[in-house]
Amino acid sequence: MPTRSELDAAYRATRYRVFLPGGVRELRIGTPDGTLAAWLAGEGAADWAVLTACNPASKRLAEAENRVRQAALEVALLEMGLEPYTAENVADHAGWPAEESCFVTGLRADAARGLAARFGQNALVCGAADGVPRLVWITAAVDGDESEDR
Repeated sequence: MPTRSELDAAYRATRYRVFLPGGVRELRIGTPDGTLAAWLAGEGAADWAVLTACNPASKRLAEAENRVRQAALEVALLEMGLEPYTAENVADHAGWPAEESCFVTGLRADAARGLAARFGQNALVCGAADGVPRLVWITAAVDGDESEDR
């Protein structure tokens, strides 16, 4: 089982690819994205998140099982009145498959954290109007680290 430090490194070595009207954004944890910030301003969006239901607790599942889980997440988002945009999490390391995910606006970090926990995730990516992706952990680390990291 990977340590939190190993997971942190893996999540930071991932491109969070978001398919928005007008183009694709490749987000990296902690790296501002001015184009995303401008798009968010145009949408009047203050909060956003990238969520997946695939590979809970960073344990690989069969592709078919991941598809079922991801569909359930998309239904949950729609039932919350949110419009999910297609996204995918693409690890720099070729040994991990791309994961289907969703980009949503209007979802505060605390609500996004609860939804990610419901689908067994370790962490998720959240942000605000500034377009800076933040890695948000579902639970605090055993050593007392904060549950949110920029």
